[in-house]
Amino acid sequence: MDANQYVKDKQIVIFELDDVLFPEKDYLLQVYYLFAQFIEYTEQKSAQPILGFMRSEYENNGAEKLFEKTANQFGIDPKYKYNFDLLHQNARLTLKLLLYKNMLEFMQELIVDRKQIVIVTAGNPEQQLNKIKQTEWNGLEQYLTVYFVDELGQSKAEIFQNILNSSNLSANEALVVGANKIDEQQSKLINLPYIVSLEIYK
Repeated sequence: MDANQYVKDKQIVIFELDDVLFPEKDYLLQVYYLFAQFIEYTEQKSAQPILGFMRSEYENNGAEKLFEKTANQFGIDPKYKYNFDLLHQNARLTLKLLLYKNMLEFMQELIVDRKQIVIVTAGNPEQQLNKIKQTEWNGLEQYLTVYFVDELGQSKAEIFQNILNSSNLSANEALVVGANKIDEQQSKLINLPYIVSLEIYK
């Protein structure tokens, strides 16, 4: 569907990061690769089967308890949980994160039309900032304003409302682009128009 119809009467568009602007797995799989390489270097355990296990487990069951499952499978010392968690926050990626093509084009159109772009992202603030720093924004970075939900200690609905207040905008002048029920519920709490990011790809 033509994205322009969503924003013709909007002044500001609010995005989440993960699975909205880029696939979260593009970040996590690189973190797992770096961790497997780290274990190979420190413990002389082959990285390839470790990475293969982590990838399969993540794709089938998600990221929860992935270190514990991997440690149990390969006899990895629990002390390396610290390194695993730290890599999530400060990993230097081999490949930059790439925006979904249609989302990149959508954001570029927003800039041309002089719309404000805001990112409101949940999750560990250091990890989310690390993702932002290692994303190929194609020049969009200078137009972004970012709010970290966990750092502010507010709900998304409260942050959305504060953004509207600071910009002197009504709810119908903004749009939230998300990828999950939480984003949708938080938007509805203050009557903010909401669309699933996948809608923009149609």
